[in-house]
Amino acid sequence: MISQTAEYALRTIVWLAGQDGVPQTTKQIAAATRVPSGYLAKILQNLGRAGLVKSQRGIHGGFTLAQNPHAMSPLDVLNSIDPLRRIEQCPLGIVGHDTELCPLHRRLDDAIAHIESVLASTKISELVAKTHMAKSLCVEA
Repeated sequence: MISQTAEYALRTIVWLAGQDGVPQTTKQIAAATRVPSGYLAKILQNLGRAGLVKSQRGIHGGFTLAQNPHAMSPLDVLNSIDPLRRIEQCPLGIVGHDTELCPLHRRLDDAIAHIESVLASTKISELVAKTHMAKSLCVEA
């Protein structure tokens, strides 16, 4: 349902949210989230452009969240990386379905809308509380 890039971005944001504002290097984030470091660097650039993370250079530098995790949602992260695609017109190009979706595509779009709603109403801080105990996001607690 979501791209691997979006999954990696979500892991990154949740990890950073659990670090209490202490800057994390790309190497630290990659190890904790199991995201390839080269790929992570590109994701961090995109998250930075979207205003979700900020970087700090220097000896104690690294990445931190640019927003409060109590105000940031998983949907914010997805929208900055790879937004969910709503179905606005028939993907098959069927005449007459350009103004109203057929029952199949209406249901699919309704499901996407529900997912958006759930992701928008969840805060990153809620996800940190559930993963903070684990050594790594990808290790079972």
